[in-house]
This record gives sequence, structure tokens and C-alpha cells, in this order.
Amino acid sequence: MGIKIKDAAKAKQVLTGGHRACAGCACAVALRQATIGASAAGYDLVCTFATGCMEVSTTIYPYSAWNCSYLHTAFENSAASCSGIETAYRALKKQGKIDPDRKVGFIAWGGDGGTYDIGFQSLSGAMERGHNMLYICYNNEAYMNTGIQRSSATPRGAQTNTTPVGEVKKGKDQQSKDLVQIMVAHNIPYVAQASVHNYRDFMNKVVKGLDTEGPAFITVLASCNRGWRIKMEDSISILKKAADSCFWPLFEVEYGKYKINYKPKEKLDLVEYIKPQGRFKHLLAPENEHILAEFQAEVDRRWKRLQMLENMTKEL
Repeated sequence: MGIKIKDAAKAKQVLTGGHRACAGCACAVALRQATIGASAAGYDLVCTFATGCMEVSTTIYPYSAWNCSYLHTAFENSAASCSGIETAYRALKKQGKIDPDRKVGFIAWGGDGGTYDIGFQSLSGAMERGHNMLYICYNNEAYMNTGIQRSSATPRGAQTNTTPVGEVKKGKDQQSKDLVQIMVAHNIPYVAQASVHNYRDFMNKVVKGLDTEGPAFITVLASCNRGWRIKMEDSISILKKAADSCFWPLFEVEYGKYKINYKPKEKLDLVEYIKPQGRFKHLLAPENEHILAEFQAEVDRRWKRLQMLENMTKEL
């Protein structure tokens, strides 16, 4: 059935107001949606958080916007820290020192830099060891906190301060890493891809991840106004176009079984998604049509493969 809106409205505010995220920041919205969903489902949260935009903007000493057990970790070890806390919790519970009926959820957080790149080793280790925890990556597709440098989550052709646009280079040369498929290859119980624009889908996936016995992973697309060069009021509409163009499909994988959660009635061309974003402005120039065509071809290939995987795994 999923989370009811009336329950979400009454849920404990784990991420409080007063933090210093930018106006229109979709990453802050992602944090709020996830924690409200968990609270509405009755979870007391323990969160570990890698260094990044959302850590800096919500925990500037001596203040904190977090109303739960919270640990700021180094860039690379949010998953390792969370797995250690979860192990200690299980040990204390076994010794009878913790109420066995208390509903506790463990969430490790990281941006794409702290997840796709710097924190990948500890993430992979935590998933392989089978800790009962949920890892959520808020993916704004670059190292926004340190000045908008490219990450392996940055899309093909995107302009960042380390993938400039000029006579020689036209943004990032490589396609983005498909981290969801890498997590599926870890054979963990639950993996999902979500977007801030569809809050019901995302919140329900967070609860499903917490309810799962064992490790779970979710990556949620969350725009950055400065890095994407978009108007702050356009965040949600642009994220919807990401799903409608199948650049960012909404789907989940439960015990190897794929399920696409949203299939657009009329699939948008990729250009409709990138057009409002300043980081892709150069791709609209006639001399860069080949880059846009390569980008579109990769989006189409991944969407076709996802549909194929859904059909192949229906009987699992």
C-alpha cells in the first residue's frame, strides 16, 4: 500500500528547518522525503553521512538540522561507519541491552562523489558483507560542494569546472557510470533508482529498503541549481523530464527481479531534458549535434536493456 500522505504529514521531522542548503536544492528535498517516509513507517533513524553538500549545509558547527542519531564521517567511509554501528547494535540487542521491539533503521548517506567514486570501496564492502542497512546516494551528478568538478556520475557532454567547453573539449567525454547495475551484481536483496519529483515512489522505496532484511541501495536523482545552471523554481519539472525522457528511469530490483515503476506514455527526446540546463547549452549548437546523438543513443540503449531485464526476470 505504501506511505499514506496523512501519516507523512504527522511524522517526526528528522531533518528540521533552518539548514543552509540553497533555495531550490533538490538534494535537501531528497533528504526530507526519505526521512519523513522512514518516520511515517515508525523507524527511529541512525544516519551516517559522508562529507558533501548536504553534510556541510545541515551540520555547520555548532548547529545541526538533524533530529536523530547522526554521525558525520569522512568522504570515503559512510557505508563502513554505518556497517560498524549496525553490527554493534546487533551485538547489544543480542545481549539484551536494547529493546528488541524498537524499530531502528540504519541509513548511510553520500553524494555521487562520496558514493560512485571516493566511497565506492566501503559501499561495496558493506553490501558484500550483508549488513542490515540502507545506503542512499543523493545524486546531483558532480562534486558540487567543492566547486562543480566532474564525477563518474556526470553525464556525457556536461560542462563542469574540470570538463570545460572550448575549442578542444566539449564537456565530459565519457558516459556516466551505471552504479545501479553494479549494486545489482552484488546480489543484495534490494536496489532501486528514484527521483525527487516522484516523492511517493521515492518514499515507498526508502521504506521498502529499510524493511528489507539485509543490505539495500537507492540512488535518487536530485538537481543542483548552480551545477546544472537551472532556475531554482525549475528543479522538479526538470527532474520529471529526466524520467519522461528515460534518461533516469524509475525502477527497482528485488532479489534480482526487475520492475520498472514508471513508463512514460510518450517518451521525450533527450533534448527536451537538457534544453533548460546551462551545463548542456553547448550541445544545442549545430557543430555538437554528434555528441547529443551519442548521448541519446546511450539513453535509448540503457532503456531498451532495462525493459529487456524486466521481461527476462518476471519469473524469478
